[in-house]
Formats: sequence, structure tokens, C-alpha cells
Amino acid sequence: MTRLPVVYVPHGGGPWSYVDFGLPHAEVQSLADYWESLPAAAPDAKALLVVSAHWEAARPTLMTSSAPPMLYDFYGFPPAAYQLSWSAPGAPELAGRVKGLLTGAGFTTAEDPERGFDHGTYVPLKRAYPEARLPTLQLSLLRDLDPERHLALGRALAPLRNEGVFILGSGMSYHNMRGFRRRGTGRSAAGFEASHAFDEWLRGAVCAAEPERAKQLAGWLQAPHARHVHPREEHLMPLMVVAGAAGSDGASLPYREEIMGVRVSAVHFGAT
Repeated sequence: MTRLPVVYVPHGGGPWSYVDFGLPHAEVQSLADYWESLPAAAPDAKALLVVSAHWEAARPTLMTSSAPPMLYDFYGFPPAAYQLSWSAPGAPELAGRVKGLLTGAGFTTAEDPERGFDHGTYVPLKRAYPEARLPTLQLSLLRDLDPERHLALGRALAPLRNEGVFILGSGMSYHNMRGFRRRGTGRSAAGFEASHAFDEWLRGAVCAAEPERAKQLAGWLQAPHARHVHPREEHLMPLMVVAGAAGSDGASLPYREEIMGVRVSAVHFGAT
């Protein structure tokens, strides 16, 4: 089995690309095109493991339903947003394997048999895998949002890459709602400048060799405009998980675009 890459995916805001609520078409289409390219990054994937910014728990918690429902964890969008569906099967057996790896690494885990797919999972993956055939497991973030612990979480998951499991961290490299350009308004100078400066730091950090990469990511608060870009860092923590799972593999940024007036990037590790 070929070792699969690990990726950090920007999932946009709410149901972007599925409903029209006035965003620039070309920008949204570029992000959707990136989502649709994901299967080519891991053509041998047998299952998906997603760490979404939209699920936090006191301990690493695993979705164990064999048929996870939809979780419409956004508000204020047109009615069509609440009719989206993505019926990928759950992955209870993979949940057991993940539990074993995390327990072996010293984590105490939990299970949630009722948890549904949140939009951090189905918004990008409905584009990437519209047939919804691959078993898909969600793993929560840790509520403490400690970058070192999320790097360690990823390191524990690394063996899955040799077992046909495609690990995706779903977040946003820029996540300050006040910094995005609003419909009918001009670019936010603060958001534009901060996002570009932070993105340059991010590119340098993820492309650094280990152990420098982990050191820089763990110290992300020292990055330019860190607290402007992430007033709360839940949308950055999935990157820590995939960086931990990456080991010493090199990084690339296949999507690095401006959307709603700010720079947003995706990061792939171990991609060929």
C-alpha cells in the first residue's frame, strides 16, 4: 500500500459553492475546483479521516455511527443550504483502529454514536467525493486548542497513512469574520495585509524541515498578525494535526488564493 499524503483543506464559510449569496463566482469556483482535485492527491484512499475545526471536545472523540446524519452547523443562509446531503458511510472499524493508536500514544479517547457530519467535512467532500462511497470518520479537536497536543495527535495517527486512510484537516488559514470583504463593500485593508503577512509566515513554517517545522507551528502566536488572523485558533488546529501526521514529508501549497479580500491557503504534505 502506497503511503498517502495528508492535507489541510480550507472549507470556506458555511455552504460556500452550493448556494448563491452574492460571493464572487470566480473566487468560489476556484476553491470548489481545488476541492474537486483532492481525490487525485490520494487515488488509493480506502477511507477518509477528517479533523474538522467545527468539533471540539475535552478528549479526542470519535464518530462511531455507521450512517452519520447531517449537521447544519451554520445559520443565516438561504433555505437550500439546509437541504444539502452527503451520505457517506461511517467507519466504526476505523474508529476502533484510531482509538487504539491514540490510546497507545497516551490519549484518553471518547466516542459519540450520534454525531453527524459538520460542514467542515461535507462542504469540501461533497465536491471531492460526490458519490459518497468512501467510509468517513470524523475525529474531534481538543478543546484546549494546544498546538503541541494537536501535533502529538497527528503523530499518533501517522501509521494510518500506510493503511489506505486519507487524513484531512479541515479549517481556514485565515478566520477572522470581520476581516473578510463583505458583499457590496471594498477590500478590508487590515484583512488583506494581515492575511498576506500571515500566509507568508505559514508557507515558510510548513515548508521548513523537521523539527523546525513543528517548532514554528507550535509557536504560531509569534507569527505576523497571528491574533488578527485567528482571534480563536480552532480553524488552525487541524493544520497541527496533519503536520504531526506528516512526519518529515515535504509540504506544498496547491491552493493559495485570495477570496473575499484575504489570502487563504491549503497545505499538502507528502504529495507527489
